[in-house]
Formats: sequence, C-alpha cells, structure tokens
Amino acid sequence: MDLFTYSSSERNSLKLLADRMRPETIEQYIGQEHIVGPGKLLRRAIEADRVSSILLYGPPGCGKTTLAHIISNRTNGEFVRLNAVEASVKDVRDVIDQAKDRQALYGTKTILFLDEVHRFNSSRQDALLPAVEQGIIIFIGATTENPFHHVNGALLSRSTLFQLKPLTAEHSLLALRRALEDKDKGIAFMRVEAEEEALAHLAQMAGGDIRRALNALELCAMTTNPELDGTIRITVDVAEEAIREPSRKADKSTQYDVLSAFHKSVRGSSDAALFWFLYAVEKLGMDPMTFLRRLIVACSEDIGLANPQAMVQAVTAMDAYHKIGWPEARYNIAQAILFAVESPKSNAIGDAMGKVYAAFERLGAAEVPLHLRDGHYSGSKQLGHVGYKYPHDYPGHYVEQQYLPDAIKRAVFYEATDQGMEDKIKLNQLRRRKGSGTSAD
Repeated sequence: MDLFTYSSSERNSLKLLADRMRPETIEQYIGQEHIVGPGKLLRRAIEADRVSSILLYGPPGCGKTTLAHIISNRTNGEFVRLNAVEASVKDVRDVIDQAKDRQALYGTKTILFLDEVHRFNSSRQDALLPAVEQGIIIFIGATTENPFHHVNGALLSRSTLFQLKPLTAEHSLLALRRALEDKDKGIAFMRVEAEEEALAHLAQMAGGDIRRALNALELCAMTTNPELDGTIRITVDVAEEAIREPSRKADKSTQYDVLSAFHKSVRGSSDAALFWFLYAVEKLGMDPMTFLRRLIVACSEDIGLANPQAMVQAVTAMDAYHKIGWPEARYNIAQAILFAVESPKSNAIGDAMGKVYAAFERLGAAEVPLHLRDGHYSGSKQLGHVGYKYPHDYPGHYVEQQYLPDAIKRAVFYEATDQGMEDKIKLNQLRRRKGSGTSAD
C-alpha cells in the first residue's frame, strides 16, 4: 500500500501534529498582531488578495512560512514555493518563464515564495530582480538573517519589509490548547488531559517556537500509557521528559546584535555587560575572544586615558584566557569587564582621531617642519634642519615650539576631559596652551 491508497483522513493522520494544526486562514494565525492584526496593512492586503512583493524577517518559528501558506490559500493567482538552499538560477528562471506564459495567456499573476532567501547568493538574487521590477512575479522572501546584510539592495528596495517578532510562551500555550480541543486535526480524539503546569512547561521550553511545542505535546500523548478509563494524562514529569531548553546557535545577525549590546553596555551598565557576555558564550556558543577583542577596543574608544588601567586589565584577561582557557578564565574576563564599566569614561581619543582625519582632507600632503626633520647626518644643517628644542633641557621638561605642519600649526586635536586621570591631563594641557594661542582649527 502506498501513500495514494490512503483516504484523506488517513493521510492527514500521518502528518505531524504541527503540520496538521498549521493555520489555514489569517483568523487562525497566532501572533504578529503588529502586522496582521485587524486593520493592519498586511492583513488588508492578504484579505483583498493584493499582496505585493514583501520580505518577512524574523527568528525561527515565528510564523513566516505559515504566513506565506495563508497567502497561498487566499490568492487566486499561482503560488510557487522554492527553498533557497536547494533552488538554482535555472529553477528561478523556469518559474519566471512560466509566470510570463501564465500572465500572457490567462492574465493570472504568480507569487513566488522563496524560503531562506539569505541562502541565495547575489547572482541568484539578481536573476529575480527584472521579473520583480516588471511585475512578472510577486516576490515573497522569508529570512532569519538581517536582510540589510544578506539581501541585495535593489531587491530589498522593491519589497516591503515586515519584521516579525519572537513569539511568546502565551502564543505557544494558545496553540497547545487548540490542539487539545481539535478532534479533526488535533489530538482531542485521543482523550488527552494535560495539567496546566505541564502545558506551561511545554510552552516555556519551546522558546517561542510553536512547532516545537506541538511536536513535544504529540510526543507526550503518543508515548504515555492511557489509564484504565482510556485517558492519557500528561503530567509535568512527562512534559519535562519530552522537551528540554533549546540550544541556540548564533547566526551572523544575532552575533552582531549581541556584540553591539555588549559594547554599548560597557559604556553604562555592569549588569548588562556581564549578562550579554555570558549569554553569548554560554547560550549562543560564541567565542569569548570576540568579546575580549571588543573590550580592548572599548578600553581606548570609551575609557582611554580617563583610566589607562582598563586596557591593562582587558589585555591581561585575554592572556589569562589563552593560558588557562574556558570556563576558568571567565572570572578573569568578568573582572576586566566590570573594571571597564566602572571606570570613568572618555571618548577624547576617538574625537582626536576624527579631527586628525578631517585635517587630512583639508591639508592634502603634509610638509614636516624643518626643525623636526632628521638631523643625524652630515649636511643636515646646510639644508636648514636646525632649531629643534630638546624639551628635557627646559623647566618642567616642556618647551613651546611648532610640531604640526605650517597649514595647521595651531590646531588642537586631543582635548582631555575632566573624567578620571584625564582631569590631570586637562590641567597640564591648559598650562601648556596658556598664552600659546592654539585652537581647534
């Protein structure tokens, strides 16, 4: 007996619960109220069968594919699905050729749903562009990766971007209850009774992935022996065996976001900086070196001479990590992170560098003043390389003289703040510049 000899109800029973419970209409769709709630743009477009080219961006399990499935059920046009992992340029061109024929012969539109569009390289995305521009196909792309990093700018600009949010435990709980109550597609025919705590555990451990929650519920129901009256009782113990906390692997977009959150937290929150570091390494499997490198940069970019010891701590923590490894070195790294966050802050180094780069643009080529040029050879005096004043021969080991090129000789780039050690540097700068007439050109 093959698949085609089964009745429709029997074929349905062969599907996983998550597939059977997949919403067929926008009214059954769970979550993403901000884009498909009553009166929202995308919902109106779906209901009117007027969906234009769109990009659906969000984490795994948030409902991107389900939304495309609902659109396929609603449209009067042809709906074609390709997976970017498997599809080639030829596959795309075949879809486009068929869409042209369909449009010319029957006036029927074609919607192409491309799942995991971030897996399409640039040349394959380029093959789509003319057809999208000419209205031959309506493009729907789904991606878990930041589309501004992984989708061609031209294709992105011709599509409306909808960002889907992670689903919550409450969304998963709603889906679980639907499955328990549905006799046709769900598991109500099995006389399943689930404890509220068990359902709450399944919903929480699913991590916002409804498919995962439903698969776990089905596993509980299929592997639990019924009681004498035929009731299958799902307890917390059963639920805990069926699902564990999901392990996450950080994709590129997540890595960028978490690293950005870490660096920004170094500027203002010890708690957050420590949280993002440990979360990234322990939960997402990111490399501690990524954060050590960023911390060392932050020690100059955001702390600088306000507390020079911050960089010493960070570099020492990196050395400790190389020598003793993880997890022991987490204490050293945590110490360096907390030292950096609690240090006085200054961005004067970055500001100074920015002013120097701006001066490059104005100045062009820079001539070294004669008295600063190398004078350690015979004949240097004849070329006018004289007049340098050795600062250590003067009181306070400082003497006023020109150090910059003539065109910007009075420019000031580094201006110390009043934070930490820089406060003393600032006083020293003021003493040196007093009466010198220097300014920030």
